[in-house]
Amino acid sequence: MVSKVEQRNQKRKEVVEAIVIRHEPVHLVRRIYNIPERTVFDWLSLYRSGGWDALKERARSGRPRKVGAGEMQWIYQVVTQGNPLQYQFDFCLWTLNVLRALIERELGIKLSKSAVCRLLGHLGLSPQRPIYKSYKQDPRKIEQYLAETFPEAVAKAKRLGATLFFVDEAALRSDAHRGLTWGKKGETPVVRNSGGRFGLSVISAVSPRGDLRFSFIEDGMNSKEFIGFLKKLQRDAGKPILVITDNAKYHHSKETQAFLETTQGQIQMAFLPAYSPELNPDEQVWNHAKRRLSQCAIFNKDDMKRHLSAILRSIQKQTSLIQSFFRMDHTQYIFAALN
Repeated sequence: MVSKVEQRNQKRKEVVEAIVIRHEPVHLVRRIYNIPERTVFDWLSLYRSGGWDALKERARSGRPRKVGAGEMQWIYQVVTQGNPLQYQFDFCLWTLNVLRALIERELGIKLSKSAVCRLLGHLGLSPQRPIYKSYKQDPRKIEQYLAETFPEAVAKAKRLGATLFFVDEAALRSDAHRGLTWGKKGETPVVRNSGGRFGLSVISAVSPRGDLRFSFIEDGMNSKEFIGFLKKLQRDAGKPILVITDNAKYHHSKETQAFLETTQGQIQMAFLPAYSPELNPDEQVWNHAKRRLSQCAIFNKDDMKRHLSAILRSIQKQTSLIQSFFRMDHTQYIFAALN
């Protein structure tokens, strides 16, 4: 028969495993196990100081706790509920260095970067890439798009037997950089302009079934280049297409609208709400491509184009990866409308 002490020890282990190993949020674990939040952080602090044995109800092994339950709870709330600007830092994203400085300043505890990294892992936090939202974003326009614009466009596409594509353009520069932060999203270091930068303009399209099409734009994006891409996209599809894209001027231009009228319904277009890139799964193509491109040795524009082309062709072969772009929190609405 399992004793009450053993049951309590098992409960402690399950709580810590849920947060440290499965990365479940503290507030959810607390509700599931019906325990105070402070108790959760106390058990996390015990585990951090002495491992699994330290969780048992007996004389505990391990070094004295440098970061106790109260400190861990404070750090967790700081990372998940605030940003560095609230603590007089010049950056809006949590990095290990920023957190290390904050912990020393506010708690008087000196930790190495690796110790801060382990601590955040014990709190169930992880480095993530940010989703940026513009202050100009209009929630009413988003609601209208999700409830009316997109479902109506999809219904029309189904009647025509059209393939759905999300289209996006990207401008890549030689001085661009991508990084990570802890907790709420990404890390953005300062990159100083050397004055010798170069770049590329690229347009791409993705479909829910995992297709990716892309094209390099040599002289900058305009109505002519956009129309040329639409023609190739429809020709490759071999059937009508529905294109969802943003509100760039050349998407709405007289030239583009005149061209659409000549297609006799073979190319349909609908537009995302302004300042809402997170609703476009094609954004993830460029997130992946730019991150991988930042790891390449690039010496000139030709190098950049060669590496980027290889990266995009690699993504093109990964159907499941492309499909995952449609299953993110802000893009799941697409499958809901398609089914």
